Amino acid sequence: MKTLQTDLPGCVVIEPAVFGDARGAFFESWNRQAFAEAGLDFEVVQHNVSTSTRGVLRGLHYQWPNPQGKLVSVLEGEVYDVAVDIRRGSSHFGRWSAVVLSEENRRHFWIPPGFAHGFAVTSERAVFSYLCTAHYDRAADASIRWDDPRLAIDWPLAAPELSDKDLRAPLLANIPVERLPLFET
Repeated sequence: MKTLQTDLPGCVVIEPAVFGDARGAFFESWNRQAFAEAGLDFEVVQHNVSTSTRGVLRGLHYQWPNPQGKLVSVLEGEVYDVAVDIRRGSSHFGRWSAVVLSEENRRHFWIPPGFAHGFAVTSERAVFSYLCTAHYDRAADASIRWDDPRLAIDWPLAAPELSDKDLRAPLLANIPVERLPLFET
């Protein structure tokens, strides 16, 4: 397993060791001990899978309180995946990092608690996997506008297909401070 740091401290790209031959391939997508040895020590309590078609954008989502860390990957297709630091007091507040996740590159993206997350589907179809460190909490569910000009995320889609929730999401500047995660050292 290889880890690659992003420009956002804490957000890490993981490249698993892949073993393959003419029959196909095998890799470990999650091994708590190996991840802990790489400095990513967290407990998984929930696993989610979503399917989406080309042009769908999901995000930017987060939970507060009860934030979720997410280890995300693509089982089929390709997505442009984005993490945004929204932790009050962070020197990286409002900055984002993106990575292409696909069934071909088999990369995983670790998004720590306190970050917003979203992705845009760039293939015909994508099957997306989320390993989460906290259970979904409807009362803590929150989102930020995908096209917030302050964030200036370089999405690969000009006119994505969005859910009603994502269409109504507020700009980061309009979210009450108490509804944003705290930066903890």
